[in-house]
Amino acid sequence: MTRQHASSGSPFEAQFGFARAVREGNRIVVAGTGPVEPDGSTTPGGVAEQAARCFEIIVAAIEELGGSASNVVRTRMLLTDPADQDAVGAVHARFFGDTRPAATMAGVAWLCRPEWKVEVEAEAIIGNEG
Repeated sequence: MTRQHASSGSPFEAQFGFARAVREGNRIVVAGTGPVEPDGSTTPGGVAEQAARCFEIIVAAIEELGGSASNVVRTRMLLTDPADQDAVGAVHARFFGDTRPAATMAGVAWLCRPEWKVEVEAEAIIGNEG
């Protein structure tokens, strides 16, 4: 299988020269995903809304490459405020609670846009059910 790429349409993909997600064989790796709306603006609302948008973009990229949320084996959540961990964790559980991937949540000093409160990476392996 040749390498496949997925794009979310984020203006950062072309500007910084990266793909939203890459599939090589049965592995899909999703780049750090911020809460970006289709028009390039930041998702309005609080950290829960931003986290949900990140996970929506991630799942869409994985689906574009032939996978699903149930194929996710790892997530990494980067937060600018440790007080947001419960809210982001609850959204993570909404998307991946049945799958229960290995997950990391870490605090960072800043993200690409000052209004971003969360950014998420993910990895999936196709054919890992059962």
